[in-house]
Amino acid sequence: MINPSIPLVELHRHLDGNVRLETILDISRKHNLPLPAKDIEGLRPFIQVTDSKSSILDYFAKFEWLVKSMVDYDAVHRIAYENVEDASNEGIDYIELRFSPWFMAEKNGLNPAGIVEAVIDGVKTGSRDFGVKTNLIGIISRTYGPEIGKKELNALLTQREQIIALDLAGDEIHFGGEFFVEHFQRARDAGWFSDPHAGEVCGPASIWQAIRELGADRIGHAVHAIEDEKLMDYLAEHQIGIESNLTSNVQTSTVKDYPSHPLKIFLERGIPASINTDDPGISACFLKHEYDIAAPAANLTAAQIEQAQLNAINTAFLSTSEKAELWMKKKKS
Repeated sequence: MINPSIPLVELHRHLDGNVRLETILDISRKHNLPLPAKDIEGLRPFIQVTDSKSSILDYFAKFEWLVKSMVDYDAVHRIAYENVEDASNEGIDYIELRFSPWFMAEKNGLNPAGIVEAVIDGVKTGSRDFGVKTNLIGIISRTYGPEIGKKELNALLTQREQIIALDLAGDEIHFGGEFFVEHFQRARDAGWFSDPHAGEVCGPASIWQAIRELGADRIGHAVHAIEDEKLMDYLAEHQIGIESNLTSNVQTSTVKDYPSHPLKIFLERGIPASINTDDPGISACFLKHEYDIAAPAANLTAAQIEQAQLNAINTAFLSTSEKAELWMKKKKS
């Protein structure tokens, strides 16, 4: 259960993986886009996961209809804005939303730099309207390769002051982190944190590479860290946060089921792992579900769930004073 006295923080949510079914339907009708169904319930099975998929690539296929709805910058602005509204409705006090401008732009031939601008404006407006503190993490979609990655990074750097970190997401098997060392060096030179996906599909070597060569401050998923005792010791000693995503890891068959998830062991080992949603528009679950349903199913005790909630704020990309402000705001609420 969520502890109401602790700030509720989400560190790993893909903005482009959280598009409302109603929004997809509405945008498609306005722009005469073909859809596989004409109503919400008919559309649901094409976009949301109803059972475990055979692989992460099957899960990725669900993104097709989400990105098709990103027809112009107004649509992107709306989606960004609604992400903050969703966070507000969930009672989230602080959220870090991540997005890939190339991935969002490609389907409809938009300019990635324009995507960045629209996302930033939508999030700023949403944060103002709903009172949810929000920061943005830019993604390089490794699936397009390192050269496109440079272009994507350039688009993100046009708004370098509005972004706090760089992520690396997508096909970990064919595009390892070694292809993106220069990209992350540029990001760190810009003053950003390093927060790549690693060890979601590949083994511990991918996580070690993210730490040693990409300078990872936190790591997305890192499920396979459990296979390396020295790595777990290192993560604990250096307090490198792991952004765990229970439901999506089950749905992508990254783990067999909730009890098989390593989050409990991470917490037992003193690794500052947190609980997150990943792509709630596809997984059809939000943060309360992860705390109330998924975490107990993963055999976390009440104390471990509370520790994960504390880990989220402790490993957030916020200054000490910003964290203190969140605590003060929570105490007054």
